[in-house]
Amino acid sequence: MDMQTTIIKELHGLAASPVPPPEAALDWTVPQHWERFTGADHAVWDLLFARQETLLQGRAVSAFHDCLDVLSLSRPGVPDFAELNAALIARTGWKVVAVPGLIPDDIFYAHLAKRQFPAGNFIRSADELDYLEEPDVFHDVFGHVPLLADPAFADFMETLGHIGLAALARGDLARVAHLYWRTVEFGLAREDGELRIFGAGILSSFGETRFALESDEPQRIDFDLEAAMTKPYRSDRFQDRYFVLDRFADVLTLADRKRWGD
Repeated sequence: MDMQTTIIKELHGLAASPVPPPEAALDWTVPQHWERFTGADHAVWDLLFARQETLLQGRAVSAFHDCLDVLSLSRPGVPDFAELNAALIARTGWKVVAVPGLIPDDIFYAHLAKRQFPAGNFIRSADELDYLEEPDVFHDVFGHVPLLADPAFADFMETLGHIGLAALARGDLARVAHLYWRTVEFGLAREDGELRIFGAGILSSFGETRFALESDEPQRIDFDLEAAMTKPYRSDRFQDRYFVLDRFADVLTLADRKRWGD
């Protein structure tokens, strides 16, 4: 089996220092400095984009394909966030902000609550196309941003930000983090009678795209909120179980803030 394309830490901020690095602002954002990406960096993005766009035909939820054009910018390669944000803000009010790497939980959920998605300001090398220790700009932008251009999913993500902050204040983040993992990162849904991908950890992974839908190894379980929030998961390999929503639109019912005491 191929190595996991994107090994995402248990939480986006789990391994992050509570103090931002010198080049970062207090909210951990940094200037993208798009001009510093090299020709090799842009070539890696284009290769990853082309192969995933092809592979995901008939495998991703239709909303992902409908919104993928938000990444069809005026020049190839790693997206310039200024140009990307002009398109994304016009659609749903979301924008992408550059961060140096993993960020603390409170900072991560605060960004989501403000409709800002933090994206790693680096890209994997050509000899590491299918293995990463932490999410890079391809995972964060290709995997997450298209669905942030879908109004319903954009609302879901903002609500998760508020729920996450409230759970942090209660000392109860683990359940929200599990929900995020089982939906935003590794969620599946039924569409027109077929299984489809909406989780960014799968959408950005060449190996897990096929594994999640076609392998006999993992369990594919009808979505149950309590189980999704409590069942253990793996952050160092392909998942051994995926939770399946009856419809992609059902993700909205999972972020009822009254249910979460927010």
